[in-house]
Amino acid sequence: MLGIGAAVLFFVAFLINAAEIGTNDVFSSTNVTLLGLMVLALHVAGIGASRVSRRR
Repeated sequence: MLGIGAAVLFFVAFLINAAEIGTNDVFSSTNVTLLGLMVLALHVAGIGASRVSRRR
């Protein structure tokens, strides 16, 4: 789920950069890209992954 969130953040950052949309400093394409990288790192680390219960 976090991988999809990272992809969406990267796409939003691309749109902000490609369309040269004037945003405030909080939602600049660089900050959105960094948020995407953070979410991607959490995904790779296994945070937010579904837990599989083992039956014996």
